[in-house]
Amino acid sequence: MFHSLLSPGFRPIILAIFACCLSISGRQLSAQTPVAAAPPQDGPAKTDSTAKSPPAPVGGPNEEVSSRDTPTTFKVRVNLVLVRVVVRDQQGKIVSKLKKEDFQLYDNRKLQTISSFSVETPETRTASAVASSAAEGSSSSADAAGGKAVVLPQRFVSMVFDDVHLSMADAVSVRDSATRFFGALAASDRVSLNTTSGQLTQEFTDDHDKLTKALLGIVPHSVSSHNFHDCPDVSYYQADLIVNKSDQQALGVATDEALQCAFNGDTRMMASAQNLARTAADRMVAQGDNETQYAYRHLEEVVRRLANMPGQRVLVLVSPGFITTTLQSEASEMVDRATRANVVINTIDARGLYAPDVMGDIADPSIDTIRTAGYKASYRVAAQFAQEDVLAQLADGTGGKFFHNRNDVDEAMREAGAAPAFSYLLGFSPQNLKIDGRFHTLKVALTSKEKFGIQARHGYFAPKTLSDPAEATKLEMQEALFSQEEIRDLPVELQTQFFKKDEAQARLAVLTRFDVKGMHFRKVQGRNNDQLTIVTGIFDENGNFVTGLSKVVEMKLLDTTYSRLSRSGFTVKTSFDVKPGTYLVRLVVRDAEGAQMAARNGAVVIPY
Repeated sequence: MFHSLLSPGFRPIILAIFACCLSISGRQLSAQTPVAAAPPQDGPAKTDSTAKSPPAPVGGPNEEVSSRDTPTTFKVRVNLVLVRVVVRDQQGKIVSKLKKEDFQLYDNRKLQTISSFSVETPETRTASAVASSAAEGSSSSADAAGGKAVVLPQRFVSMVFDDVHLSMADAVSVRDSATRFFGALAASDRVSLNTTSGQLTQEFTDDHDKLTKALLGIVPHSVSSHNFHDCPDVSYYQADLIVNKSDQQALGVATDEALQCAFNGDTRMMASAQNLARTAADRMVAQGDNETQYAYRHLEEVVRRLANMPGQRVLVLVSPGFITTTLQSEASEMVDRATRANVVINTIDARGLYAPDVMGDIADPSIDTIRTAGYKASYRVAAQFAQEDVLAQLADGTGGKFFHNRNDVDEAMREAGAAPAFSYLLGFSPQNLKIDGRFHTLKVALTSKEKFGIQARHGYFAPKTLSDPAEATKLEMQEALFSQEEIRDLPVELQTQFFKKDEAQARLAVLTRFDVKGMHFRKVQGRNNDQLTIVTGIFDENGNFVTGLSKVVEMKLLDTTYSRLSRSGFTVKTSFDVKPGTYLVRLVVRDAEGAQMAARNGAVVIPY
């Protein structure tokens, strides 16, 4: 399965753990399991792993199962690109009952074959805990859950409030709307709250009371200190016209205003008035650009954080919009970052349904003269429309939706943040895909002529060719680990067991069972050869990475052993020391000979 590469800002601690696991964990895997299986170790080590396989000579080239700490060179896989699609009719209602043959999918304008098709509803996103009955003295997660399904965190929604540009009235309105939105969340949803000023950060949680309390921190936080009225009073929009677009009319309006407010209309001071107008415009552009860049930097941090979450990733930006002036490239770069991280950005105009405000803020009346009032009013109206552009660009570029010109902001939040009642997941394998890291445009169409609205991602980045095979392997498995998509190239099953050592500690065992009949082997000197890389990640109930382990298993099976394992399969066990709680288990397996992958999700509840 293809997922866009993780952003360069990937959490250092997770990278360190992952790289360390790839380099040292192979030594923790026993070459073979003795006839008498050793019990799990309860020492200070946080993880251990064993492989259950038939006896073989110990040591040397005759080992049938061994490990090595140097990652193998993998063949390039045929990548599966997934496209999640929501279809709405002209009234905005979701269209269900569509089938695979109703869709067409284009990659760089070339029609593709849809190789996988599934339907997603809130019910399909609920997963049961997976654990077999444990050994004597231990308990299974199924027992701990009392037979009830354990709902995994599958959707991560970052709500970002643009308090740098919000007015107080808009801040109060969106706080009230967000409170009602929380009630529409599914049990598998996790929400974080952030602001573009960086003054508020609430990490991912499903605790509605905690989210509601955090909303009280959403108030305007202007980065720049604005004087009540400067002389001349130049807006960011007008200043952009003067400084960046060399608009002589805008400069003339500011000059005339400066002449009146600073020089009492003395025309002999026209040159000084123009210099004053240019200075005011330069100052305003600097202040406005600073606020815009400040907002972008915090949006980047949210995208980086969201990229590390194991599931669907949605960013909801609630903002009145802002003018980008010469910073249009910032929005394009934000779209690229989000696309690479599989983040969909939905945007909501916090102003709701509004009429252009010709006279400006009633609490801060303008001091426009008769000569400049008409021009200044036109600039205010143009600025209010221009503010929307960046919101539309962020949403459209990532396959999201821009909600604007509506008073039901709470309903807009529900549509933007909550999982759609019905969506389709299309998958295709790009033909003749070049591993060059370039962007590919995607288009989803319907075979029928009905005018339905289609919401889907607009593209993806092809993987890059990396000179270091180990680095390429690590990146590919990182992408799969921090996702929740099920990959079934290899016949792999996941089970979990645990036993409590005391009230504060437990030992969690992750069992990976392989069906040898579905694996590819290469015959070398009478042996059946293959190599497996197994990565196990443990996440808490809010999707935060807790710990992980990676290992490489090399198999050189005799024909008799291969025949026996083809009937019985074999199991690899990895153990972790964890605290009681609810955990998401993510398993990713990759083999060398077949260039195939498998990924599985599991859940375990360890009672306190």
